[in-house]
Amino acid sequence: MVKPSLSLLVALGMLSGCSSLPPESSVECLDATRPHIRLSEDGKTAFTEIDVLTYNIEGLPWPARTNRGPYLEEIGKRLAAFRSSGEGPDIIVFQEVFSGDAADAVLSAGYRSIVVGPRRRSEQAPNTQGALPGRRNIFKGEIGLNVMSAGLVIATDFPIVAANYVPYASRSCAGFDCLSNKGVLYAEVAIPGVPGVVDVFTTHMNSQRASGVSEERHAAAHARQTNELAAFVSRSSPLTDPILIGGDFNMRNSDVRHYTFDRISPLGNVHRYCSENRDKCDVRQDWEHEDQWRRVQNLHLYQSGNVVQVRPLRVEGMFDGGPSGPVLSDHNGFRVVYELSWPASETDLPPTCAWSPTTALAL
Repeated sequence: MVKPSLSLLVALGMLSGCSSLPPESSVECLDATRPHIRLSEDGKTAFTEIDVLTYNIEGLPWPARTNRGPYLEEIGKRLAAFRSSGEGPDIIVFQEVFSGDAADAVLSAGYRSIVVGPRRRSEQAPNTQGALPGRRNIFKGEIGLNVMSAGLVIATDFPIVAANYVPYASRSCAGFDCLSNKGVLYAEVAIPGVPGVVDVFTTHMNSQRASGVSEERHAAAHARQTNELAAFVSRSSPLTDPILIGGDFNMRNSDVRHYTFDRISPLGNVHRYCSENRDKCDVRQDWEHEDQWRRVQNLHLYQSGNVVQVRPLRVEGMFDGGPSGPVLSDHNGFRVVYELSWPASETDLPPTCAWSPTTALAL
């Protein structure tokens, strides 16, 4: 096998040294944001709304990207301004928080509860599925070494009472994506007044052409990640809890990826729901196609719990050149307002917060 060039090794070393994630924290329950809760006319059903943003902030360090610092700083400033004015999302799931500038952007947004992972050295489960189609190419990043974390962060002003993460398994990646220790991050978010917890997940899955390898190879890696994502969600979240997943799924215009994902994942797709129920969901974006969910990378998925029901109410873009601000990343933010409803007799007092930093969980 041909050895990697000196310039590639130097670049990888620089990327490894620049990889960064913000410190973790959680707000105390008594100090947490309390959402407005309203009752139905008969007083039997309680309702509230939560606002969730998924945003890939393109936080890659040099030499993968140049001059990202000013854009990331602006992202942090604008998110902080929205939050201070009471117009910010309640929960943000970030992807590509790789650099120190990206970590600073997350911190400057001001959210008091933050969890991160997987980290660069978080241990992957061993490969049990054999080789991917085609040949491994070290010049396309398949060097058997992670030089960056997964770049995943969940931030909120609600208490996070438990959290975990899992990297995708060894050989469940293809091309340049293998330089990042991609995986899934999970947080149990306690919303004062809402029964139980809401299980929030985020992920960043294997890219397509940007991976630099053949479709056969990167599609097979994505299929493995889809199975591992579904297994982790199933294992982490009991059916009693509502589930919200936001992330960069890298499935745009890919029939094979959507077919595999839809076959494995039973969760509702916000784009699909809102496309099919325009009378129930306020769409504040220009959706050109009926199958808009196939045309985007960034998705929200959801599932009701046994007690708390979940329904998308409104969708809109952020940092897409519209009222929320200019385009500051190679991805736009995708924001969803969900309605949560439950029997009023089940309304909780503020929950007890027993939180500890995230730890890796093997598949």
